Amino acid sequence: MPYRDSPAILRPSTAEQAFAWFHRIIAGYCLLFGSLYWVRLIGYYDGPLWRFDLMPVHWQIAATILAVIYPFAGIGLWMLTSWGPVIWVVCAIVETAMYAGFPDLFGAKTTVVVSHALVAILYAAFRFVLYWQRRRTAS
Repeated sequence: MPYRDSPAILRPSTAEQAFAWFHRIIAGYCLLFGSLYWVRLIGYYDGPLWRFDLMPVHWQIAATILAVIYPFAGIGLWMLTSWGPVIWVVCAIVETAMYAGFPDLFGAKTTVVVSHALVAILYAAFRFVLYWQRRRTAS
């Protein structure tokens, strides 16, 4: 039985724990956004164009894609898998293209675009800190 101070017991660093919590927070948001797209698809909400059969084709395509891949991104992020952030990047690219590239079709939601950019910057910062920590402990 190893002692508490023994190097045989590996504990995650504070940055690794914070990175895991960051993944899980973003996973919650992905599941929420996926649910909101499903609400839009099934027509549960009584707003304009909130039923699939009343949506224009471009909204039907975008809403269907995001309703399917957002929950997968959330699951992957929650389980801390390597493919979770990749699927989130696909979701972020699709929504950024929708709201920044085609504002005449989808509307201009700068908060969505900015939030995706901030999450990407935070993710890159976490990866840099983790890389720096591993490199420092390896030498």
